[in-house]
Amino acid sequence: MLLPEPARPHRVAVLAFDGMAPFELGCVVELFGLPRPELDVPWYDLAVCAETAEPLRVVGGFTMRAEHGLDVLAEAATVIVPGVADVRGPVSPALVAALRRAHARGARLVSICSGAFALAAAGLLDGRPVTTHWRYAALLQERFPAARVNPSVLYVDDGDVLTSAGSAAGLDLLIHLVRTDHGPSVANTVARRLVVPPHREGGQAQFIEAAVTPVGDDDAVARAMAWALEHLARPITVADLAGVATMSERSFIRHFRRQTGTSPLRWVIAQRVAASLPMLESTGVPVEEIGAAVGFESPVTFRRHFTRAMRTSPSAYRKAFTVRTASA
Repeated sequence: MLLPEPARPHRVAVLAFDGMAPFELGCVVELFGLPRPELDVPWYDLAVCAETAEPLRVVGGFTMRAEHGLDVLAEAATVIVPGVADVRGPVSPALVAALRRAHARGARLVSICSGAFALAAAGLLDGRPVTTHWRYAALLQERFPAARVNPSVLYVDDGDVLTSAGSAAGLDLLIHLVRTDHGPSVANTVARRLVVPPHREGGQAQFIEAAVTPVGDDDAVARAMAWALEHLARPITVADLAGVATMSERSFIRHFRRQTGTSPLRWVIAQRVAASLPMLESTGVPVEEIGAAVGFESPVTFRRHFTRAMRTSPSAYRKAFTVRTASA
């Protein structure tokens, strides 16, 4: 009796190019290139690809070689473009052809930061909601008017084409890919290994030309934030937080917004939503009780804030996790 052949691992191809910065490539390698047998799920097969076999100069004063060419990139199941060499310059015909070939095959196309310009040059962003780094959003819209550029979000999942904002937002998107492929539990585990949140509330608008809070203020605000995280289940007011920080309410609000880009109460709501996720994912506790446990005053308030943050309802979020777990 012939045994069935094991399923081929999901091939992820990432583009490397001359003059690239290493952070985004490193994020892709960290997420998809490291074996993770402890997760007990089929992991990815990563291929670093380039247009040339010659050494590639990397920002920081070193060089690297990619083991694979654009032919491997075109045949991958997921293709990630972490940037382009020049956001105002042309994208090479060879890369455009490889991206179009991958898309025609049904591959998942992903861009990080300025990588959106390569996808746009290949015609893959026409008519789609997309994003890129806020510094490049206006230029992307100007150069490729058929794209629907949203400069405020961290990433956009449009099914087979996904785009993210700046470098760190690429990490948010990569974890989202793991969540899509393997469910929230695996994604949360990977995020914990990386010491990053599995989901960040808000968008990149809060980072646009944001001021930096002096160190002394950081300590007071951080103390208030830590206190809030320990008392999410109880009512929390700005007066409570300002008292912990030993500031007036007006000063606390100003310093808090300067440090985080949002208001104290919006931040508290985001933390309550985040705290509800593990309970929705791994328990059968009713949604109403979960909302109360993380400090929302009513089930209606919980559902409203959860839906606004997560783009889905608590029940739908739980159902998606349950279905993935059952089919794993």
